[in-house]
Amino acid sequence: MTVAPTLQKYLDQSVTYDLIPHAPTMSSTRTAEACHVPGDALAKAVVLRRDGGYMMAVLPASHHLHMSALKSQLGHKVDLASEKEIAELFVDCDIGAIPAVGECYGLDVIVDDSIDARGDIYMEGGDHATLIRMDGDQFARLTAKAWRGHFSTHD
Repeated sequence: MTVAPTLQKYLDQSVTYDLIPHAPTMSSTRTAEACHVPGDALAKAVVLRRDGGYMMAVLPASHHLHMSALKSQLGHKVDLASEKEIAELFVDCDIGAIPAVGECYGLDVIVDDSIDARGDIYMEGGDHATLIRMDGDQFARLTAKAWRGHFSTHD
């Protein structure tokens, strides 16, 4: 069980959280199942390429990202970042286990409105065997500078 050092340092300075070890999984929906967590409560990160750099969209694991809605709300073009680009941005994280906190990695963030309505929020810790749990108010503090929008629908 290992939390990415960049993330752990940031969380330790900002919020109260718990670590939940679990059997290794390779997708956010499998992680939710393994930890008996509703997919709506598991925040997943989608890393996007945009003019001048990268950003992160955060949405529930049980939702599908609508790029057209996201582009419309942001007012500029965005595309999915490649695995190579993600690996270069998140050097202390496993591919596919990117935490839903972009600020500590220097990224702007947009959070889907449906995430803010949750009680407890869960997210990847940077590896495929550690989940982070925090109160929704703590997650709101972490994402206070993030843009908000509606760019996903339930699967």
